[in-house]
Formats: sequence, C-alpha cells, structure tokens
Amino acid sequence: MQIVYHGHSCVQISDGEQSLIIDPFLSGNPLSVTRVEDIKVQHVLLTHAHQDHILDAAAIAKANDATVVATFELANYMSWQGAKTLEVNLGGKVNLGSAEVRFVQAFHSSGIILEDEKQIMYGGMPGGYIIHWNGKTIYHAGDTALFYDMKMFGERFQIDLACLPIGDNFTMGPEDAILAAEWLRAKSVLPIHYNTFPPIKQDADAFVQRLEEKGVKGIALKPGESYELS
Repeated sequence: MQIVYHGHSCVQISDGEQSLIIDPFLSGNPLSVTRVEDIKVQHVLLTHAHQDHILDAAAIAKANDATVVATFELANYMSWQGAKTLEVNLGGKVNLGSAEVRFVQAFHSSGIILEDEKQIMYGGMPGGYIIHWNGKTIYHAGDTALFYDMKMFGERFQIDLACLPIGDNFTMGPEDAILAAEWLRAKSVLPIHYNTFPPIKQDADAFVQRLEEKGVKGIALKPGESYELS
C-alpha cells in the first residue's frame, strides 16, 4: 500500500489501481510539487470545509468521475460544484468498495469564507477518518486539538499509520501530537499540517526523533514523497 504526502494535510492512499485522496490542497499550496491534473483517484475524502482542505476537491472529483465523501453540509456544497458526493456524519462509516471509512470526531472549526459576500457558510462538523483497507488501518486526524477519545481509538482499533497535525496555532502542536500517538498506540506516524505557512512552521525531523524516543516510528515526508505501508 502506497502513501503519498502531497503537503499540508493532503495524503493519497493507493493499493494497485485503487486510490483515494484526503483534503486535496495543491494549487494553493506554495510547497506542492504535484499538479491537480496528475491526481488519479476514485474517492476524495474531506475532513472539514476550510479552503486549505477542499480547494481542489471538486476539480479532482470531476476530472476522475470520483466521489467526494464529506459531511452532509459539505457534500451538498461539493455537489453544487458539480461533483458526485457521498454523505457521511460523525460516527458513521461507509463502504467504498476497496476500503471502509469511518468518520470520527475532531476538535476544530469548519466553514467556507465567501469573500465577496463577507459571509461564512457553515460547513458541517469537522472530523477525521479511520480507514480500513486490505488489512491495514490508517487514521487521518484532520485538523484537531488533542482530545481524550484518541485513547479510545487506540484501544478499539489497531492503527498502522496515524496522520497527525503538528503545526500548532490552528491545531495541536508537536508535544500534543506525541501524546496523541501514544494514546492511539499507532505503529507509525506521518506528521501533517505544518510548514505551509509561517504560523505553522515546525521541525518535522525533530518531531520524528522525539517520537522514536517513545518507541513510535515517525515518517517525515516532503511534498510528493511516498512511503510503502507493509
């Protein structure tokens, strides 16, 4: 199973010809090395409605005839952009054929800023995804603070890879992400949501070193790099 980190919170998971992408933010990411038109997937998963997580979702979905998976409110917004959608909400799970995904809570905010109207459109509750695929379990936390239910996730699911934000300021920072990794009992951790903009500048290598001192494998990837999850 191949994991590609496209920068920010965008992670693509592929197994053979089957592929999904989470929170595609490529065209607006100054660190991205991947073009929107190069993405080939069957599903686009969205954790919440902020622009740095949904910017390229509709374009990717329409180009691939892929389905956007999102909360009821955000799925409806994506359908207005011409994308096929599959609605999900907190606590629910959906079968994507190759994978089963469960939408779980995150502690953050979620809204779409309408610049011209000077309004903010409610985007549904923020969340994360627990993905079961071909014997592997991957947790993408989305944008979130540390919360104690992560310990329950670790007790309930055998998490092979956790994608955790470390940027601080808008999400949990490295210290809380290390505690999250321990609570999750994750076998490996991929840091996300850092370095894209000055307020979330972090040292991913230092984070990985601190993880490994706790006995957790850390995987710091640059945008465009991949990792084989075996």
